[in-house]
Amino acid sequence: MTNDKLATQILKIFANAPFTAFNYKQISSKVGAYDKAQRQLVQATVYEMAEAKILVEEGRGKYKINPKHINDDLLPKNYLVGTIDMKQTGKAYVIPNEEGREDVMIAPNYTRHALHGDTVKVLMFPQRKMHKPEGQVVEILQRAKTRFVGRIQKMEKFAFLVCDNRNMVVDIFIPLGDLAGAEDGEKAVVEMTDWPEQMHNPVGKVVKRLGKPGDNNVEMQSILAEYDFPLDFPAEAEKEAEKIKAPSKKEYEGRKDFRKTTTFTIDPADAKDFDDAISFKRLKNGNFEVGVHIADVSYYVKPGTAIDREAYERGTSVYLVDRTIPMLPEKLCNGVCSLRPNEDKLCFSAVFEMNDKAEVLSRWFGKTVINSDRRYNYEEAQEIIENGERRVLAGSNIADKAVLELHKLATILRNGRYKEGAINFESQEVKFQLDENAKPIGVYIKEQKEANWLIEEFMLLANRNVAESIGKTNKTSKTSKTSNASKTFVYRVHDEPNPEKLNTFVEFVTKLGFKMKVGSRKALADSYNHLFEQIAGRGEEYMIDTIAIRTMSKAYYSTDNIGHYGLAFPFYTHFTSPIRRYPDLMVHRLLERYLGGGNSVNAEEYEEYCKHCSLMEKKAADAERTSVKYKQAEFLSDKLGQVFTANISGVSKWGIYAEIEGNKCEGMIPIGSLKGDYYMLDEDNYQVIGRRYGKCYKLGDSVQVRVRAVDMMKKQIDFDLVDETETIKTSIPSKTSRTSKTRDTSKTRKTSPTRNTSKPRKNHKKR
Repeated sequence: MTNDKLATQILKIFANAPFTAFNYKQISSKVGAYDKAQRQLVQATVYEMAEAKILVEEGRGKYKINPKHINDDLLPKNYLVGTIDMKQTGKAYVIPNEEGREDVMIAPNYTRHALHGDTVKVLMFPQRKMHKPEGQVVEILQRAKTRFVGRIQKMEKFAFLVCDNRNMVVDIFIPLGDLAGAEDGEKAVVEMTDWPEQMHNPVGKVVKRLGKPGDNNVEMQSILAEYDFPLDFPAEAEKEAEKIKAPSKKEYEGRKDFRKTTTFTIDPADAKDFDDAISFKRLKNGNFEVGVHIADVSYYVKPGTAIDREAYERGTSVYLVDRTIPMLPEKLCNGVCSLRPNEDKLCFSAVFEMNDKAEVLSRWFGKTVINSDRRYNYEEAQEIIENGERRVLAGSNIADKAVLELHKLATILRNGRYKEGAINFESQEVKFQLDENAKPIGVYIKEQKEANWLIEEFMLLANRNVAESIGKTNKTSKTSKTSNASKTFVYRVHDEPNPEKLNTFVEFVTKLGFKMKVGSRKALADSYNHLFEQIAGRGEEYMIDTIAIRTMSKAYYSTDNIGHYGLAFPFYTHFTSPIRRYPDLMVHRLLERYLGGGNSVNAEEYEEYCKHCSLMEKKAADAERTSVKYKQAEFLSDKLGQVFTANISGVSKWGIYAEIEGNKCEGMIPIGSLKGDYYMLDEDNYQVIGRRYGKCYKLGDSVQVRVRAVDMMKKQIDFDLVDETETIKTSIPSKTSRTSKTRDTSKTRKTSPTRNTSKPRKNHKKR
């Protein structure tokens, strides 16, 4: 900055009026800069703040503050800035930007047209004894989104969009002239265009018709639109992709040639984008050369191109139940870049010399050309591992033998990680069997086996070593005068558990008779792994696994390396999937830059890229979970009245959540439907307990549930608890026996085009 004190003064002026745009002359007047030299200094400072993205230009020469740079230090003590978390009741909580501050409760009549996820400025109320902090929204600094998905409800003179998202507590008013042909009952994407102060509902217009609810394609597109993922690639990006051709022999020059080295891929049976391959060769000295070869996407996708801009905006590929929404155009992800067998492909590789103890003796990173000998799916590779010796005796091919050797090395690597303090969390993945119309006819849990671990270990090895090569200080290096530690890089980081959550978890498992040590990081990791061994196959396994995962922080991308707690790696990155993850593409570009002796990139700029990619990763995960919930609801929609064995997966004051064994379809048992007693929530012990007789239902308990109702639009399943003494009869009740009602709101809208729906809707809370 030209003048730090002046910059702070200017920042406070913008922070106190976040919606107002000022030019440098107006700012000069406010800071008392009247002579020419002072005004020039103000102008220069404003320009520098704009270049640093602290200020955002609004029209020629006028600027507003970037909401991300409004810190609580800049505001009066009775104000704060944060993100609003809207509840279905219309009540909200604001999560402060400043770490360590408690969430602020906002009553429904004090939200000031704020919506879920918005960045807001809050006026704090004087805190009452025994109450949480309270306040009111005084300004909306930044909308989280302006496009919403839902069903059109058309009236005689106007229409509404009833949003799919439960956190959207008001419906959007649409003039008939802005329906773009959308009919009553259709699903559509609506852009919110205005929200007059005196109206209860925002105003919007239809920007895309999706079609009739219940149609599989419509519902999947609705999910993508809800999470702001585009449904198509821009024409400019498609045109750029069409011009990209398979590599010529001239493009192999300067690359290390691995085409004669045994190389293969291992992926799911239905995969099309093969972004990693492994090569294997036994060296003359008895050691092994293992190559981790990653599609060289950075060779084809250059910064600033239409493809690159679109890939960055998407941040990641999205994997819904019945389709993949790729980060890159199909010609790249499934064609030119994909490491298909028997085709020459350009790669960026990490190559290791290892001994039979899986110790890395040397490593090399660089550009290569490969030709994969074989494409295995996980089932084929697993069969080789399980029947390896017999296959070798029968004269199996070289690639099969390589799989066996690599499996031995991977097993050593995996065991070594756990000895060093990695935590053995194993997540379960729900998979569906779909018919020709994408209707689920079966649900099952995908099992992770040795073939999965083989690939995982060598991808971890590559990711870890790439991160170390840039981030680790090597004071004894003779080839470099400057430390790589000073170079900005993209890391995959994972913080240690929240102490409060961890202490609650330790107290809980202690009550169940298990001991955990929390003194050191290694002791805690060993305690977690020992606990998982102890509970394997026991009734408490599901419950403890669930709560243990909730104690953990979330992994994210950052230029500030704090290490990866769960993996016990001091340096870790994502290098191995540039076809489907934009951070990996950034890592490839940075690694190539630094290997070539290039200077460090701007840390603040790349930190913003990391935040965006972390956000898009979360949105993709949410979209994927939503598609799973929809298909689970669809799977149970024709099974009303049937009884299943389930495990209690959550408890709340609204009811008990239970997951059916074998398919993880989750539904809720309303607290009021529990018979024989008045049940209360015991939050500390993850259970509900009867006040009169003391019967309790706790997390992890096995129960029998009957499917009572399914609402596919809400992706919601309702269960009844089957009493232990009840004779279980599997039957499908008639329509008149269903107790779940769908809310009919059409009558309430005919009297006025403005409507306040901030009152509780007649559906249960989401946990």
